[in-house]
Amino acid sequence: MDFLWLVLAFVFVVFVTVIVLLQRYKRCPPDRIMVIFGKVGQDEGGGGLSARCIHGGAAFIFPVIQDYQFLDLTPLTMDIDLQGALSQQNIRISAPSTFTVGISTESGVMENAAERLLGIPSPEVRSIAEDIIFGQTRVVIATMKIEEIIANRDIFVENIMNGVEVELKKIGLKLINVNIKDITDESGYIEALGKEAAARAINEAKKAVAEKHRDGEIGKAEAEREQRIRTSAANAAAVDGENTARINIANSDANRRENEAEAERKGTAAEKVQTARALEESYQAEQKAEMQRSERVRATQTANVVVPSEIEKQKVQIDADALAERYRREAAGEADAIYLKLEAQARGNREILVKQAEGLASIVSAAGDSAQLAALLMITDKLPELVATQVEAVKNLKIDKVTVWDSAGGGKDGKTSTARFLSGLMGSLPPLENLFDMAGMSLPSVLDVSGRAKGGPAAAQDHLPTLDPAAPDESGTRQPDEA
Repeated sequence: MDFLWLVLAFVFVVFVTVIVLLQRYKRCPPDRIMVIFGKVGQDEGGGGLSARCIHGGAAFIFPVIQDYQFLDLTPLTMDIDLQGALSQQNIRISAPSTFTVGISTESGVMENAAERLLGIPSPEVRSIAEDIIFGQTRVVIATMKIEEIIANRDIFVENIMNGVEVELKKIGLKLINVNIKDITDESGYIEALGKEAAARAINEAKKAVAEKHRDGEIGKAEAEREQRIRTSAANAAAVDGENTARINIANSDANRRENEAEAERKGTAAEKVQTARALEESYQAEQKAEMQRSERVRATQTANVVVPSEIEKQKVQIDADALAERYRREAAGEADAIYLKLEAQARGNREILVKQAEGLASIVSAAGDSAQLAALLMITDKLPELVATQVEAVKNLKIDKVTVWDSAGGGKDGKTSTARFLSGLMGSLPPLENLFDMAGMSLPSVLDVSGRAKGGPAAAQDHLPTLDPAAPDESGTRQPDEA
């Protein structure tokens, strides 16, 4: 609970402090100068400043050590009824005027106003300013002559402003405007100057009038003389002008006719040139039209003949390329197939030869490593095929009937004609012994038809079939045998 009270007290103190600080932040309006005094800093010499002036803006006023007041910038207008001011000629003049002053906002001058006018009411400020203006105006009048004051009023006012403003700045004021109402004197000097100026002006005016009258008469005579001269000259000039005008008219008519003829000639020539140019342009246009027509016909012919032929040519070329590509692919495929087929056949033949070699090796091994016996076994195994081949050689011979006319006697070798015929027939077949000879073997004796086996040729002939003679027919002659 005590802690809560402490927090509330701290918050209250902070709030009050903030409120006080915010109240000490002061803003200066534009029609015033805020003068901050107290401890406001030090000057260049190290001493303390008496005040710090702010025109516009704002500043924080530290409590206790600083305070502030405002100086009003409202202008003060005062009527200065200056009487008996002594001029440089020791002639007293009166110069009632109106002065407008105010507190200056110039840096350095504001500090003077803060030091000398802060807290003084406006009437007292007005009184101080009037005293300064009275004194400085008398000083300025004492340095000038009445003629200068009357003749050069602007210089007089400028001298017053320069003299008065220097003194006003010392108390922080600025001279805003000066208006001199009138300038008079007690001795009538200014009035006399006025009369003298008026008389001088009147005399000068009369003189000017007389001179103008004289100048008028002289001018009138000169004008009349000038009038006559100019009239005569004008008449002569008129006659001369008339003659010149006639000459100009004649020249103008001649030039007109010449120009008309030239214009007509140029017009005719221009018309002919334009006509020729038009014909030329027409011919050129027709030529261009014919050329365009020929180009269009050529383009049409090209589109109707050349383009279809080119398209057909390209189509044939594309078809030929496609066909060639297809043939090439088919040939490549067939070549690959043939290669694979031949490779397969080669592998098959190799396997057959390998198996045959293995079989031959087995046959030779079974024959006791005797090549002769192994070959005999193989021929024995192939004997039916060999016989079938021998039979195939003569099976197509068409022998319906064989008639043998044989005599009772034999030949030189003791063989009958029939025996010799059969022996020749057997000899016409491919002998088997040649096959055995090429294989390095010999036929068995039972198959040796050449007579080289045991028994010789006669033994071979013993195995040949014999023909028994037929019985004689009823005529007592022998009939031929029919086989």
